[in-house]
Amino acid sequence: MTPERTLDLIETYRDGLLEDTLAFWLDRCVDREYGGFLHCLDADGSLLGSDKGVWVNARLTWLLARLYNRVERRPEWLALSKHGVDFLLKYAFDGDGRCFYSLTQGGRPLRKRRYLFSEAFVTIALAEYARAAGDAHALSTAVELYRRILTFHEVPGLLSPKVFPETRPSKSHAMPMILLATTQVIREVDDDPLYAEVAKRSANEVLGDFLHRDEKALLETVGPNGERLDGPEGRLVNPGHAIETSWFLMEEGRASGDRALIEDACRILRWSLEAGWDDEFGGILYFVDIEGKPPEPYEHDMKLWWPHTEAIYATLLAYRLTGEEQYLDWHTRVHNWAYSHFPDREHGEWFGYLHRDGTPSSRVKGSMWKGPFHLPRMQLNCWTLLEEMSAA
Repeated sequence: MTPERTLDLIETYRDGLLEDTLAFWLDRCVDREYGGFLHCLDADGSLLGSDKGVWVNARLTWLLARLYNRVERRPEWLALSKHGVDFLLKYAFDGDGRCFYSLTQGGRPLRKRRYLFSEAFVTIALAEYARAAGDAHALSTAVELYRRILTFHEVPGLLSPKVFPETRPSKSHAMPMILLATTQVIREVDDDPLYAEVAKRSANEVLGDFLHRDEKALLETVGPNGERLDGPEGRLVNPGHAIETSWFLMEEGRASGDRALIEDACRILRWSLEAGWDDEFGGILYFVDIEGKPPEPYEHDMKLWWPHTEAIYATLLAYRLTGEEQYLDWHTRVHNWAYSHFPDREHGEWFGYLHRDGTPSSRVKGSMWKGPFHLPRMQLNCWTLLEEMSAA
């Protein structure tokens, strides 16, 4: 990559984060009356609904503290992160210590899911804020919640199963993936040998059970010991999810100096891009079947924002760690397609959902799923990585 191209990309990601993405959200989403953040927004930022997702509130809380810790110690970022922490501590927790999935605007519980993602996002929000503010209570709550995640995940019967496990035992790629990502955040602020153990175990589970090398695929669902399941569920690959996992593994390999782990992560990235790239229209398909059969999810051929943001960073990181031009070529391809189709040139930020041909399926900017996380995280990560590359 030429120095000129590096500087051009730094400007694209830095200015896109600070002047577009962050500005779009902070000008509209802060709920001064009830606390927390309103995030169900139309294309122009007008409110579509007042219910609040714990995922989105926690992720934005994390992002603001991350910016304070990594970019600049702006008091307004720290204050807004505290605004999010206060809302989460007051309303996000159920009596059993787990977290709700969605709340009313005033904080009354609406829904609680069997998955542990709400808990994971609240953990990283509290941990990142604790690092920014030196808040011992936030840190102790994050550590306690992290350990509770492990308990609910590891002790059989504490969580209601989605299907009858005695009929078809299975497990999801989502859990080792989110455990690795959560661990990578909390260990930056808390020193405990447990984190190294969980990170290693999570990475080994991804590579040992979900990565099927003979089929060049990271599967979403497998049997208890990594067995391939019969039927559509067992053949399903979510390229964006696999790509996101690949850069978590790359970061783990970079932190530990494990070149073999980086090589495996790059294989996952390469195979997922090759499987998911749409040769006809460009962009990354949402789901693919590893045998080329029709995928079961009805949204399989859509183009969503977040797989593309994950691929933009993952390919850049792979290029940085290996120096291989194939990853720079992929970065250019994904970046160019994403920046040609997702940005809203009129109101700012990105559309989240496109048809297969790249035209918008929905003009929504924020929902219970889409919020200020994948896009600004990519912009921040790419910006800082490119600064590192420029300095080197």
